[in-house]
Amino acid sequence: MSKEITPRGTDYAQWYQDLVIKAGLAEPSAVRGCMVIKPYGYAIWEKMQQALDRMFKDTGHSNAYFPLFIPKSFFSKEASHIKGFAKECAVVTHYRLKSTPDGKGIEVDKEAKLEEEYIVRPTSETIIWSTYKGWIQSYRDLPILVNQWANVVRWEMRTRLFLRTAEFLWQEGHTAHATRDEAVEETMKMLGVYAEFSEKFMALPVIKGVKTPFERFAGAVDTYCIEALMQDGKALQAGTSHFLGQNFARAFDVKFTTKDGTRDFVWASSWGVSTRLMGALVMAHSDDDGLVLPPMLAPYQVVIVPVYRNEEQLEKIRAYADGIIGALKAKGISTRFDDRDTHKPGWKFAEYEMKGVPVRLAIGPRDLENNTVEVARRDTREKTNYQAVDIDVKVTHLLNQIQENLYDKALDFRERSTYHADSMEEFEKLIGNGGFVYAHWDGKTETELKIKERTKATVRCIPLESRREKGKCILTGDPSPQKVLFARAY
Repeated sequence: MSKEITPRGTDYAQWYQDLVIKAGLAEPSAVRGCMVIKPYGYAIWEKMQQALDRMFKDTGHSNAYFPLFIPKSFFSKEASHIKGFAKECAVVTHYRLKSTPDGKGIEVDKEAKLEEEYIVRPTSETIIWSTYKGWIQSYRDLPILVNQWANVVRWEMRTRLFLRTAEFLWQEGHTAHATRDEAVEETMKMLGVYAEFSEKFMALPVIKGVKTPFERFAGAVDTYCIEALMQDGKALQAGTSHFLGQNFARAFDVKFTTKDGTRDFVWASSWGVSTRLMGALVMAHSDDDGLVLPPMLAPYQVVIVPVYRNEEQLEKIRAYADGIIGALKAKGISTRFDDRDTHKPGWKFAEYEMKGVPVRLAIGPRDLENNTVEVARRDTREKTNYQAVDIDVKVTHLLNQIQENLYDKALDFRERSTYHADSMEEFEKLIGNGGFVYAHWDGKTETELKIKERTKATVRCIPLESRREKGKCILTGDPSPQKVLFARAY
């Protein structure tokens, strides 16, 4: 199966495309720019959803749902917001079809033109804040801590499965607060949630930072992000959290009566991650033989493959495996027993290697005699034999080892691929090799765009935890108080 995947070293982009398709994660659809997420891929996304949803609810948030269609006039109320999304919007202009005159097809009924066009949701700030106006009258109605799981449309012409599609799945949190401090605290709290999810569940180390004004979300006062490094040396923005100030409250006239009886506009935050995380998961850990999944997000963490010659042997192995399966499931380990008679064990081994199943157990007649199982771990490709006694404890320990190893490996790669540049000449040399490059920038958008045009690298973020180190901008020579994080990115 791995022979069907283009090696990473030959063509990384094609490797990624091949792997997503061959592993059964997704495929292009009949709708240009859109994808079909297949059952195995959706099972991973569900694992992500479940983990994030628990984290959201543990921090006091509730789920709700808002319309897919947004009146065009709503976008015009926040000028920077519509400017940021205008070129990506899909617009609904009519509400009915009719048969063609010859009766052989259908066409848009020109008489069914909408009085006001609808925008297919690219993000939901406008529709949500128009709704919040009816929910909020006084400080007693605050805070509102709402999350939405939904799909959005941002019209893309150059697409790549999971990383950039016209329609994708995501969650978007939208919160309302009585004070600036509360909204800022919420913004930073959710950035921390995303970082924790990425590192704990995805085994993907991230750098937290604030975006430059040029890269800021349209309509936000500040945008914070987590940045991850993929195996090809490119950065991927894995999540964003926005402090919206009072911008959308002003746009939709959402005021409240404060504790001292005055009237003020509500303060806001919004935050989101999308199925783009699926792309990050693939690119962060996988190899030329297929997916490598962290156990905490694998649809099944353990697969058991029986090796037998006849039905009698299979029945004995099945009975033997039942005890193992029961013990593993009692530990909360998702397990599959693959007794399909349509494929040989070797084919199944290759299939589960392609799908990135963390642990594979093989059981044959000799294992029944010796009370053992053969254990193969996907991350290191190591094989060994375990005694079946306390197999649940041993596999639990192994899964934890795999999760930690994937994180450590990704962190080691990032550290080895992180550089510092103090001149433009040094910067251009380093950025051409891929990876993160810390360098001084003078804080001007003009300079940022010139560096991007010259090197294709962008300021990924101004890191929150980096040391303030005075120096000179690599392009202009102007004073700079801190090195910022540059990379070429997806």
